[in-house]
Amino acid sequence: MFKHQVSYRVRYADTDQMRFMYYGNYARLFEIGRVESLRTLGCHYTELEKTGVWMPVIDLQSRYLKPAFYDDELVIETRIPSLPAARILFEYEISRTDGVVIHEAKTTLVFLSCSTGKPCRAPDLLKSALLPFFH
Repeated sequence: MFKHQVSYRVRYADTDQMRFMYYGNYARLFEIGRVESLRTLGCHYTELEKTGVWMPVIDLQSRYLKPAFYDDELVIETRIPSLPAARILFEYEISRTDGVVIHEAKTTLVFLSCSTGKPCRAPDLLKSALLPFFH
């Protein structure tokens, strides 16, 4: 399993009238975790697109456990639990720096050929970067 963590501080613009981080903003945190985790593997989204592959989200499961508030520092842990084939699963756990888990989620992305728009296999660049975490 591959794991990566990145920090994020809740901004005033992230919150709603109840002072909670607005529920729609969690999907942005998943993207931050996903992009930064791939970056640490040397698989920038722009590089993956240069290989002729897009990666749209086809499924999102999200579970709110506790609210985040303005100025909370959050830790976004992103996990890739299995090697990708035609799809890739990302799991997320968002916690405050005191260790309290406030959110859990999963996203599934499919690999699409940029030229045909049809599903394809995961790029070799990504599979090669992930392989050492699964042996």
